[in-house]
Amino acid sequence: MADLLPLPASRDEIHHIQSERKKIAFERAKTAGWYKGKLDHIPADELEDPGVWGQIPIITKDILRTFNHSEFMDNFNVARATDIAEYWRSGGTTGKPVFYPRTFEDVKYGLESWARTFPAINIGPGDLCHISFPLGIHPAGQIWARSAHQMNVGMNWVGAGNAVPSEAQVDLILALKPTVLISMSSFALHLINVADTKGIDLSESTISIVICSAETLSDAKREKLALRWGAEVYDVFGMSEAGLMGCEGDAHDGIHIWSDMYYCEVIDEKTGEILPEGQTGTFCVTPLFSNNATPFLRWNSGDIVRMIEHGNSSGTIGELFPMIQHAARTTGFFKIRGVNLNHAEFEDFMFRNQDINDFQAVLETGEDDLENIRVKIEIKRGSDETKVTHIVNAEIKRVFEVSALIEVLELGSLAKAFETSIKAPRFVDERQ
Repeated sequence: MADLLPLPASRDEIHHIQSERKKIAFERAKTAGWYKGKLDHIPADELEDPGVWGQIPIITKDILRTFNHSEFMDNFNVARATDIAEYWRSGGTTGKPVFYPRTFEDVKYGLESWARTFPAINIGPGDLCHISFPLGIHPAGQIWARSAHQMNVGMNWVGAGNAVPSEAQVDLILALKPTVLISMSSFALHLINVADTKGIDLSESTISIVICSAETLSDAKREKLALRWGAEVYDVFGMSEAGLMGCEGDAHDGIHIWSDMYYCEVIDEKTGEILPEGQTGTFCVTPLFSNNATPFLRWNSGDIVRMIEHGNSSGTIGELFPMIQHAARTTGFFKIRGVNLNHAEFEDFMFRNQDINDFQAVLETGEDDLENIRVKIEIKRGSDETKVTHIVNAEIKRVFEVSALIEVLELGSLAKAFETSIKAPRFVDERQ
């Protein structure tokens, strides 16, 4: 299995693979109902011409969500029922989820795409991973776990906190001594806070690498994770529509994309123009191998990125694969008394304070019918509660120009509240 798609020898070989596989992807797409009549005018032998390739219509999540599952299958599935191995749920937390059929061949390439992360991050025989992703119909957890063995890497199939309680996960880490934690960044922070309530310092555990995916990994989160776990933190990027697309190298300056498995473009959202290296636009992906059931061409993931041909990482990953850098973050806002409070910026602000273990921001209506923002915080053991509260209050007013009500919680309160959620609900609107 590990030799299903060996790493290319050079970027020239990657270009050759892309050229050949784009033709195959194009011909497969022509058999899907949705593409009927949309590709007939495009010459298959001229797909390397950006002007020709750019005539292919872009697919968006909004298009897919206009269909129920039966309609989606009629429009996009080209596989026979006997060839379908499983379904992968779309990764979004909002809107109607889409369930993508995956053939046995697709799953093989999916396993390959996830397996590549281990050698890229220098994880090999003798390492043991603790995976805290949900192990269900979304592929990230179960495919990652399954792929480890083909690289002779150990894997504890633990799952999310709603399957194995967080305290039990901390106990497993201490007892089984894994070297790698694979988790959403918010859950990795959550485990730190759960451990802290028990007087356990996870920076003294055996974990030396933390791998995050499925959420934006901000600089503030990365710094906090690195400090509190005593580990090197890597970001990994993928999507249910394609597979695991790539990971960071040792320079941590962007995600190196498996460009032999996926043909990627950055396009101008308004004009559809294909943008050159370094310019910011929306990310479009054409799977080159994992397209046996749903042969998407130019899937718009909604990520705003820039493409960089060469990063600073050493070794094979840096030599072979181009890199994307996420240039913008799609985030929520609170609007309070005329002030837009960006969730991502507020989260970064809070996590940069090393005296705060965790927080939750709640928008509420006061007795005077005015809107308030209540910031619930847990303060690191040993820190001065009065001093920390005063600093947080003053800095929120200075940075965000809003006055907040600060509520100090007992250690472990938020951990219990977040326990049943896959992604920690740090921003809650309770206005009446």
